Amino acid sequence: DADYYDGTWRKRLVAWVLDLVIITLLTLVLSMLTAFTAFFFWPAFWLAIGLVYRIATLGTGSATWGMALVGMELRRANGGRFDPATAVLHSGLYSIFIAMPPLQLASVVAMLVTERNQGLHDLVLGTAALRASL
Repeated sequence: DADYYDGTWRKRLVAWVLDLVIITLLTLVLSMLTAFTAFFFWPAFWLAIGLVYRIATLGTGSATWGMALVGMELRRANGGRFDPATAVLHSGLYSIFIAMPPLQLASVVAMLVTERNQGLHDLVLGTAALRASL
């Protein structure tokens, strides 16, 4: 049903920005707990915190905090919510694609042109972002 996907690319964009802010704040706080040594390897530390954040939030609620704030969630190909294994796979693929600019760009283009607004990681796993209100 097209109503499930209506406007999800906009919600994904807002959720992505919110999640970036949350991950950056978490990384800053956790960097302080490492006596600021994490700043020496900031990009890797930031990616690791983002990976853990996504696995934890997707594996328990099928949405990151940013997604939940904008009223959307991710679903598996069978329509079910994410389980921990799907959260690990989805988060791992997302992290790989976000770390490689050509794949990141291709994923954004895919979200804009596919019928269900799916990124590359969604297409690989058969997952999709849906409006949570439906």
